[in-house]
Amino acid sequence: MADSKLKTAEADLDESPDDVLAVTPRIQIPHDEFAFQFARSSGPGGQNVNKVNSKAMLRWRPLESPSLPDDVRQRFAVRFASKLLADGSILISCEKSRSQLLNRIGCLEQLAGWLKEVAVPPKKRRPTKPTKGSKTRRLNDKRRHSDTKRMRGSLGDD
Repeated sequence: MADSKLKTAEADLDESPDDVLAVTPRIQIPHDEFAFQFARSSGPGGQNVNKVNSKAMLRWRPLESPSLPDDVRQRFAVRFASKLLADGSILISCEKSRSQLLNRIGCLEQLAGWLKEVAVPPKKRRPTKPTKGSKTRRLNDKRRHSDTKRMRGSLGDD
């Protein structure tokens, strides 16, 4: 099972045309913009856990990326401001798998998901007004509630 998953992951990474992360037809980021680092992963791994650097960490500078359209860059900077480091880069790590390759793919998939989130501009809010019927209902409810409270009071003997 793990071998077949690994083989398909290798095929996905090796057969990608021009080595780009294709998020949408408009957003395509070349792999040479990404810097990968690898470290020892925590979690399961048996005897290999202390020997193999399977944790993948992807570093990317979205604010300086020429492949990111300006509007998407601005939305990304606002939406993920808490994830941006002081130098303007973003660091994504993945250690879900024992395989370094699958963890690299996991980092790229996470980044692609974030970019898809901000790729579509938000719908512009159209201000609306309450309808005449809703205003009437609200005022009738207020009047009814006011009458109920007034009836609770004492009958003032002046």
